[in-house]
Amino acid sequence: MSNRRVLGIETEYGISALGEPAGEELHPMQLSNHVVKAYGSMTGREPGWDYESETPLRDIRGYEVSREQAHPDQLTDSDLGMANIVLTNGARLYVDHAHPEYSGPEVTSARAVVAYDRAGDLVMAIAGQEAARRLGRPVRLYKNNTDGKGVSYGTHENYLLDRRTPFDRIIRQFSPFLVTRQVFTGAGRVGIGQNSETPGFQLGQRADFFEAEVGLETTLNRPIINTRDEPHADAGRYRRLHVITGDANLSEISTYLKVGTAALALHVIEAGRLEDDLRLAHPVPAMQQVSRDLECSRVLAMADGRQLTAVDVQEAYLLACRKWVGEQEPGSDGTSEEMIIEWQDILERWQRVLDTLRTDPMLLADQLDWVAKLKLLQSYRDRDDLGWDSAKLSLIDLQYADVDPRRSLYSALVARGKMRRLVDDDQIAAARTDPPTDTRAYFRGRVMEKFGSAVVAASWDSVILDIPGWPALQRIPLLDPLRGTSAQVKELLDNSDTVADLFEALGH
Repeated sequence: MSNRRVLGIETEYGISALGEPAGEELHPMQLSNHVVKAYGSMTGREPGWDYESETPLRDIRGYEVSREQAHPDQLTDSDLGMANIVLTNGARLYVDHAHPEYSGPEVTSARAVVAYDRAGDLVMAIAGQEAARRLGRPVRLYKNNTDGKGVSYGTHENYLLDRRTPFDRIIRQFSPFLVTRQVFTGAGRVGIGQNSETPGFQLGQRADFFEAEVGLETTLNRPIINTRDEPHADAGRYRRLHVITGDANLSEISTYLKVGTAALALHVIEAGRLEDDLRLAHPVPAMQQVSRDLECSRVLAMADGRQLTAVDVQEAYLLACRKWVGEQEPGSDGTSEEMIIEWQDILERWQRVLDTLRTDPMLLADQLDWVAKLKLLQSYRDRDDLGWDSAKLSLIDLQYADVDPRRSLYSALVARGKMRRLVDDDQIAAARTDPPTDTRAYFRGRVMEKFGSAVVAASWDSVILDIPGWPALQRIPLLDPLRGTSAQVKELLDNSDTVADLFEALGH
């Protein structure tokens, strides 16, 4: 398989409406629907989603759960009448589990993930403002993962893998990586326990909600390794690893390291080059242990009897990744010079972060979400003599995650030069409307932009068109994520004046 890894992020945003009249309160699903439809009406394009190839109950371990046995939250192959649209940047915007969700388009670099992830925040900010205008009441959207009262919602990463890679190897070798990476991916959270029943602060927002190492579910009995077998691509070639352990990061560097290090670790695992046995003795309890270790210094029990910190485990992965990257050459296995440059940058940043975590994590307040949030909260604690059970601290935690830059404490830190960035506002604005050029998202997004009125439905691996003069709808399959790129179809799209011209040019 090519070293060009296809990856992306999808995020469910927290949502609330303020000042709702008594008896007129909207259910979160209804409110989310208003938000998604508000954005869709602004763009003038609201095609549906094509669910034909979705298999949310198929398990990588070789079986499929019956619909009768499945929890309703697992039935993600139906929109329940909620808004579900495709954007011109190739992304999906819809209502999922009573939250508005933005699923970014497929990309092939960690830096592109950052740009399209931040574009999702911009989409939500615009959508929230428009929904508030239409409803006549303030609508708040938050890029976080829990309401602090027992409910958690996800930020999921997706990595396309070679189907030939034994999945038991992924379980053994990737699980420790996910548990320990919280030291730089955590978004920070006030409260410990699913219901925030214990006062305190922890690195991760999701850690308290994981109850199994391996499983199919994503909203109950959450596993560290999710086994849903839904590749959204040629199932004979690809497996999509659906990673549900990540936090909703606002820090661009946290997001960059989150996906960049994971992609590299998966390259090493696929190649069978992880020589160190890094299995944890108790993976699920270790999730909470790492999240509650603000000094990043507590040891974890390893399966082989060793005692290592989360930083130690991450450094072992880093060493294996550095060795693998050093063996790659431009032109081999689809490797480009640009890919090697990004890999080297990820390795260098990864090393610097781990070194700093060993000495003083607070020195990373301008790079990592959890440290930035802790520093901010500690300033209020010191000034006002607040305990961790103070409601004011919970409100500050929430305001950090507000997607509206006028209220967001994260945005305030950026404006004051207190947070480092990787992409600028112009790049984010472009990513909100323009698709990536090097995946099938380019074709999907350009078709939406140019022929949106003819698109009846779309999905990650198809576009369904209503072509004048044709007796039936026509589906264009997009099973290869690396086909439909700008290099392959830009001229064809530019030269097609009608959707019928496009369909004919495609050889139909």
